[in-house]
Amino acid sequence: MNFDFDKHLGAVERSVSSPEREGRPARAITLSRSYATTVEDLWDAVTNADRIPRWSMPISGNLELHGRYQLEGNAGGSITECEPLSHFALTWEFAGDVSWVNISVSEDGGGRTRLTLTHTMQHSAHWDQYGPGAVGVGWELALLGLDLHITRPDDPMPDETEFATSPEGRAFIAGSSDGWAQASVANGEEPASARAAADRTTAFYTGESA
Repeated sequence: MNFDFDKHLGAVERSVSSPEREGRPARAITLSRSYATTVEDLWDAVTNADRIPRWSMPISGNLELHGRYQLEGNAGGSITECEPLSHFALTWEFAGDVSWVNISVSEDGGGRTRLTLTHTMQHSAHWDQYGPGAVGVGWELALLGLDLHITRPDDPMPDETEFATSPEGRAFIAGSSDGWAQASVANGEEPASARAAADRTTAFYTGESA
């Protein structure tokens, strides 16, 4: 596979924060990445049920304000906000837990458009074990798929398992985990704990031992 994982890792801005949600301690991750396309095209790519499976996974439901959606084999939820060509928000309901996702698109200059995604969840033992990379790496893989779709729309989507077990895929996942460990430390996490959580996350995504 001819894949420049360093370029894609460097294209993502990552941050971690510790807000409150519904009166309880929460954790939030934010990813931001610029794409070589228009606001209209990027908005369509992330909201059109026919295009989403070309960079992510099959989706069903009513993709409108107050509608419900379901990603095949993954999360479902409700669309709680939608301002066309600007931003939308939804609940992320998976394995009995509810978290919250906000996505915005905006002009980034030079014919590019920026996507910013924030995923907020209640603080939990799962976060303490795996850190922000547990969801951050998954979203980063999705944003990578989105870039491949935007730049090469006629190419088939790479096989997720083949990519995760390839040398390039493992390097990308490890690099993403490391980036989230650094973002966690910047948010006040103890470096050794952040590193251990990142190692567990990398092992989970690659199927290797931590």
